[in-house]
Amino acid sequence: MYERGADHGDGRAALFGRQLKRLRAWAGIGRAELGARTGYSESTIASFEQGRRIPSRQFIERADEVLGAHGVLLELVEEMERAQYPPFFQDAAKLEREAVALHVFAVQAVPGLLQTEEYARAVFTMWRPALDEETIEQRVAARLARQEIFARKPMPTISFVMEDAVLRKCLGGWPVMRGQLEQILLVGHRRNVEIQVMPDDREEHAALFGRFTLIETVKGRRIAYVDAHTSSRLYTDRQTVREMEERYGVLRAQALTPRQSLAHVEKLLGER
Repeated sequence: MYERGADHGDGRAALFGRQLKRLRAWAGIGRAELGARTGYSESTIASFEQGRRIPSRQFIERADEVLGAHGVLLELVEEMERAQYPPFFQDAAKLEREAVALHVFAVQAVPGLLQTEEYARAVFTMWRPALDEETIEQRVAARLARQEIFARKPMPTISFVMEDAVLRKCLGGWPVMRGQLEQILLVGHRRNVEIQVMPDDREEHAALFGRFTLIETVKGRRIAYVDAHTSSRLYTDRQTVREMEERYGVLRAQALTPRQSLAHVEKLLGER
């Protein structure tokens, strides 16, 4: 189990930063030059070297090439991808990247995989205890990077069920929410994605206990991820996962169909 408030601070970002600084010095390249050749500012390179910011895969690959590191930095890509997420989500994020099927039930906010940059920033800005600006930007970048799953080949099967209240909650203000609703429509038209809305007036509801995610890996493993207020947990035992799969199946039958759901989102956009 991973405690939401825990900060394990394992020093992976600091380790990468020291390695990057050492390789840059050996290559005789200044921070400004490395930034210019990788598409980042000098201050961002400094943040990477000081372990205050988590580099993206794209930066690591480019920096390894520019510095002639011969794969030294590439060996740290997976660790940096884990480090960009809060400790309680790191294992789930890895499973998500490898998923052939992913099913998400959301009750409080739009699921991270569907969030726009502006909506994600609003969510992290509201986090309490408050996050510093660098952490907010890091979390936003990591959340957006997860959305690469939609373009992955072979295409995974992805579905979402969201409470109607999620779509009516204008986090960040109406301009932000308008962009978010438009994003939901855009993703909802992908052939491998189905989005459904659970109306507030339904008399039956199979998942009143809260949000969860079901994951199926390429090796056939079926896993349930439950993200709660004080803790988050991955379940792998077959009985628990089967029970949650049953709840999700009934939930989808109770919700609006995907076509009805997209029409509902369009209606919400038209109300303003």
